[in-house]
Formats: sequence, C-alpha cells, structure tokens
Amino acid sequence: MFSSILTGTSSLTMIQVLVCAGSALACGLITATAYKTAANPSKGFTVSLILMPVLVMMVIMMVNGNLGIGVAVAGSFQLIRFRSLPGRSSDMAVVFLTMADGLACGMGYTLFALFMTVLTVLAAMAADRIGFFGRSDRFRYITVTIPEDLNYTDAITPVMEKYTSGYRQTGIKTVNLGTLYELNYEVKLTDAALEKELLDQIRVRNGNLTVRSSLHAPVIQEL
Repeated sequence: MFSSILTGTSSLTMIQVLVCAGSALACGLITATAYKTAANPSKGFTVSLILMPVLVMMVIMMVNGNLGIGVAVAGSFQLIRFRSLPGRSSDMAVVFLTMADGLACGMGYTLFALFMTVLTVLAAMAADRIGFFGRSDRFRYITVTIPEDLNYTDAITPVMEKYTSGYRQTGIKTVNLGTLYELNYEVKLTDAALEKELLDQIRVRNGNLTVRSSLHAPVIQEL
C-alpha cells in the first residue's frame, strides 16, 4: 500500500495510467456518494467531486518532477481558488480530499489513496452521527430589520434577555439607502418552542419589519 506502482519506471505505460485513473475515479465516486448522502449538494458539485481526482492525477503525472511546471500548476490552482464563491466548510474539506486523492494517484500510491478515502469517509460519517459535535437545537441566527430612528439597544435587548439564555450581536449594517438597519444576532433560546413568541415580540418593537431566524449563519459575499 505504501509502494508506488510508478517506482522504477522511466516512462508511463498505458496500464499504469489506467490503474491510476481508475483508482482516482473510485476515490472520487466514494467521496461524492458519501457527501451526496450527507449534505445533498448540487449535481454540478457532485460531478466535480468525481472528476477532481482524475484531473489532479493527470496534472501530477505531467509535472513529473519539473519545478517550473510545478510552479505554473500552483499558480493555476490559485486562479481557480480566487474565482470561486465562498462555500461551506464541509465543501472545502471534500474538495481538499479529492485533490489529495488525485495527488496520491498521480504519484502511483493507488491503494493508499483508496484506503485513506474510505477511512476519511467513515470517520466523517461517525463524527456526523455523534451528537457531541453538533450544535444544540436551541441555537439560532436571527436577523432583525429596524427603522433608522429606533434605538435597538432599548427595543431589542429586553426581548433577547427574556427569551434567550445567551445572545451576541454579530453585525449591523444599513439597508434601503440608509433608511433601515439590519441587525444580526447569534442566540441560544431558553426553549425552542418559544421561537415564534420571540419573533412576534421583535415584530411588535420593529414596526412589523422583516425578522429572519435561521439555523445557519448568513453568508456574506464581499470582496
């Protein structure tokens, strides 16, 4: 498993390329299938996970120890990185896993790549099933829209103190040409069943403007 099938060969053969490509595809398929079951990503992202190990394997085989080509390849990966939108941490983890699989297969360590892929997927599935790693169902991310003339400290703070066991304001910004403010809070409810009552009380104080509650933090896409 720790021996490369490319060791001791001066040139690649078709059998070696097919074995490495097949292993890379198998690694990508295992990763994509497991992630599809766990996170339900888009079809395009799932297909990309399957193809990524093969593409990286091809690049590594073509570099073949050439320093200049290696630097050029690193630059191309950076271009891809900065043209991508921010994603979930799990998305970045599986992309890195598929790139590592492609690197291992490109160097001929096919059994090692398959073994580590299966081991990583099993570890991720086990961690996902263990409740210790998950957040409590009482955690919420709440976004509150208020008029510009409303003192949100006096209006919103008493409600948060009544219905939550802990809260933290994570952001504030102006919207609608400065006529409104948008406040972001991370809260832990005293009781998950009181979520609607909390939102109703906030609506009473913000003039029935938009209030949003979410299990996930809002994604802010800025340069």
